[in-house]
Amino acid sequence: MHHTTLCAVAAALLSALPGAQASMYAKKSPVLQVDAKNYDRLIAKSNYTSIVEFYAPWCGHCKNLKPAYEKAAKNLEGLAKVAAVNCDDDANKSFCGSMGVQGFPTLKIVRPKKGGGKPMVQDYQGQRTASAIVEAVVQQINNYVIKVEDKSLDKFLADKETPKAILFTEKGTTSTLLKSIAIDFAGVVTIGQARNKETKAVETFCVNKFPTLLLLPGGDASAVVYDGEMKKDAIVQFLSQAGQPNPESPAKGDGKAKEKKSGNASSAKAKPKTTSSKTFSATPVSETETATQEAPVIVETALPIPSINTPDKLVKECFTEKSHTCVLAFVSSTESEKRKKALESLSELAFKHAQSKRHLFPFYEVPMGNEGVASILKALDLTGDVEIVAVNSRRGWWRHYDGADFGHESVESWIDAIRLSEGVKKKLPEGIVAIAVEEPTSAAAPEASSEPTPDATEAGVSEEATQVTPEASGEAASDSTESTSTQATDPTGEPETAHDEL
Repeated sequence: MHHTTLCAVAAALLSALPGAQASMYAKKSPVLQVDAKNYDRLIAKSNYTSIVEFYAPWCGHCKNLKPAYEKAAKNLEGLAKVAAVNCDDDANKSFCGSMGVQGFPTLKIVRPKKGGGKPMVQDYQGQRTASAIVEAVVQQINNYVIKVEDKSLDKFLADKETPKAILFTEKGTTSTLLKSIAIDFAGVVTIGQARNKETKAVETFCVNKFPTLLLLPGGDASAVVYDGEMKKDAIVQFLSQAGQPNPESPAKGDGKAKEKKSGNASSAKAKPKTTSSKTFSATPVSETETATQEAPVIVETALPIPSINTPDKLVKECFTEKSHTCVLAFVSSTESEKRKKALESLSELAFKHAQSKRHLFPFYEVPMGNEGVASILKALDLTGDVEIVAVNSRRGWWRHYDGADFGHESVESWIDAIRLSEGVKKKLPEGIVAIAVEEPTSAAAPEASSEPTPDATEAGVSEEATQVTPEASGEAASDSTESTSTQATDPTGEPETAHDEL
C-alpha cells in the first residue's frame, strides 16, 4: 500500500483519540507555525507566496521531510513563507479536511492573486528536497517590478509625487530578491528595472556601474544612490526613507513594518550601518564629475555563455571520442527575441549552478553559418534558426530541446532531465564523432557530479525522491579515473541555494 494511503488510514484511526501530539517543529524553527485560526490572516491574506505543509507528528514521512523543509524555509526567508499545520491537533482536523488533505505530508503552494481576492492554491507534486521546494515556490512569486526602457522612461517618471526606485542592471531577468522588495513596497514605492543597454535611462541618471540602485523620493527631492550590501534587510531600510513597507500580513500589528517609521525624519534610524547614501542630480554631469563619483557595491551577475566560433574548436570541445556532455545553442546571426531568450536562459542557469557551487556540464553558443557547423546541423536534422542540443560524444548520444518556449523554466526543466538521466536519448549519427588525438582542452573538467550523491541523510528526506543514476552523477560511477568536484553541503546533503543577488 502506498505510504500516503497508509498515513490517511492512520489519520482516520487516530482522529477519534482525545488530545494531540505536540508540534513537530520547535518554536525557533524557521518554519512558520500556522493553525485553523490564523491561517486566513497569515497565509490566505498575505502579500507573499507561501508553501504550507499539512502533517501529523507521528507520520514517518513527515519526519523524513523535516530537515529539507526547514532548509527550504531558511533559503526562502524574506522571499516567501514556509509554513506548517499540525493536522493531528483537534482544533485543526476539520480545517485540514476542508483543505482537501487526505494523507501526510501534503504540501500546497498558496499564491496571492494580483489585485486582491481569493489566492490560488495548488498541490505541490515535486521532489521532497529543499532545492526542489525552493525553486517551485520561487516560480510562483508575483512580479510587480516594472520594466523600464528608453521608450517608457518618461512615462515611468511622469508621476513625480510617487516615490520610485530603479535597479540598473546587465541582467535581462528579474531576481527573486527584487520581486520580494517590490511586494514589500507595492503601492508605496514603485520599483523598476532598467537594462544597461537603455542608454537614455543610464545617461539621465549618470549610471556607470552595474548593478546600481537609485531611489527617487518624490517631489523635488534629488535621487539617492544606494551603495550598501545587496541584502534584503539593508535595501528595505534604505527604501524606507520614502515610505513604510507593507506588513507581512494585512492584520494590524503584524509584520516587521510596525517597528519602522516612514518619512525622511526617521531615515537616519532606518539606515543600516553598512549603508551610506549620496544625492545625485537628475541631470547628466560631465565625464570628469562621473569619474570622481563613489562607485556602488557591485555583485556578481550572470555572464554570457562562451561562444565557439570555429568548427575545429567545436569538434575539439564536444565531438571527439573523449568529449563529455556539452549543451550547444546553435543560433543564427540575426537578432531575434527567441535567440535572445534562449541565450539568456542558459546564461542564468549557468550562473545559478555556479552560485550553488554545482559542477555542471558547459554551455556554449555556436553561431550558424560556416560549412563545418552546417554539416553538424544537417547530420542532426536541425533546421531552426535557434536550436539547443546536448551531446555526449564519449557515450554516443544526443538530446534535442524541442520546446516552443525558450524561457528559463522550460530550458531548466530540460537541463534537469539531462542531469538526472531522464527522458529518451538519441544515438549520434555515424561519422559525426572525431577520433581524439589528444585530450579536449575544454575549460570544463571531465564531468563531475552535477548534484551531490545522496548520502544516508539525504535518502531519509524522502523515500519518493528520484535516485541519482551514474549519468546524473556525471558518469563518475562508470570511470573511476575521472575527477569529481567537491561541493559544500549541509546535513541534508544539498548545496546551499542562494537568492540574495539582484
